[in-house]
Amino acid sequence: MLENPRSPRVRAVAKLAKRNARKETGLFLLEGPQAVREALTYRPETIVELFATPTALERHQDVRTLLSDERLEAEFVSEAVLDAMADTVTPQGFVAVARQNPTALKDIFAAGPRLIAICEEVRDPGNLGTIIRAADAAGADAVVLTGRTVDPYNPKVVRSTTGSLFHLPVAVGGELEDVIGRAHAAGMTVLAADVKGDDLLEARADGVLARPTGWLFGNEAHGLDDRALGLADRALRLPIFGRAESLNLATAASVCLYESAFAHRA
Repeated sequence: MLENPRSPRVRAVAKLAKRNARKETGLFLLEGPQAVREALTYRPETIVELFATPTALERHQDVRTLLSDERLEAEFVSEAVLDAMADTVTPQGFVAVARQNPTALKDIFAAGPRLIAICEEVRDPGNLGTIIRAADAAGADAVVLTGRTVDPYNPKVVRSTTGSLFHLPVAVGGELEDVIGRAHAAGMTVLAADVKGDDLLEARADGVLARPTGWLFGNEAHGLDDRALGLADRALRLPIFGRAESLNLATAASVCLYESAFAHRA
């Protein structure tokens, strides 16, 4: 059992909470039984190391079964070591180190997607994680990150996806012009979510939501700039029926993605 929270090995794991360490190593942190369970179920090949307290492994029989199925082992650690490794205050007994596994843009568009989320300059980790989760729930084919969007392997993003990071392709580092060009070449309509756009209810009526669609979402504070809006085929806004000033980005993105999902299945 690892018991020294100041050991070099423990410090190396803890460093993965920082972007520079993730960039240098190509690794990232997973925390808690839910994230570990999803990784073992859908991307077991990405798991490099798994650390657990004896109590946690005893409590979560399903994780033990998945480890056995994949012929992997957990290394026992003390609570103090787990706390030192984790980014959260309560890591719930599990910390894993996994390989980053982004998908190439060409592979995403070669698969003939019908629905993708494009995130341009999305900076808040919680928002990005929730958008990835919503895209997964809505049956989207991929999420594409462009510009200076937050790192999808940031611990807060990973936690916010609640495992969806392992369910659908995520591409990173793309330039918006290139991504939209690829989307058009694949026969997709690019819809920008923007408060200055047309009412989304109108788009319901004219059938645009039933087409293969790339939804473009922008920065939380500034939205999409004129350049980005000019690249999209059309801008749409969600109507506000109550007195709220606006909707949170992740909430708005969830509604937009589901609107397309409903139209595709009508």
